[in-house]
Amino acid sequence: MSAIIYDRKGRVLSVGQNNYLKSHPLQAEHAKKVGLSERIFLHAEIHAIVRCPDLTKAHRIFVSRWDKKGNPMLAAPCTVCQSALAAAGIQVIGHT
Repeated sequence: MSAIIYDRKGRVLSVGQNNYLKSHPLQAEHAKKVGLSERIFLHAEIHAIVRCPDLTKAHRIFVSRWDKKGNPMLAAPCTVCQSALAAAGIQVIGHT
């Protein structure tokens, strides 16, 4: 899964990807907040938030997921990521 954060003019601010080997304190914080403390692997949306140099400019995030053949699959932020996105002030969410 991948996530891209854009500003209001459509410029890319950051890109994130799922990582099943790494975590981040922000991931753990929001996982605990929504009652899913076992979901500590790094989600693409939270990776993009962490990598964003200026969250005050973040306006929109687009989340995509692809199968092994390159076909788009359903993708939407989970409750953990929805919590993190709301806290970061990102309100416009697009996904495949």
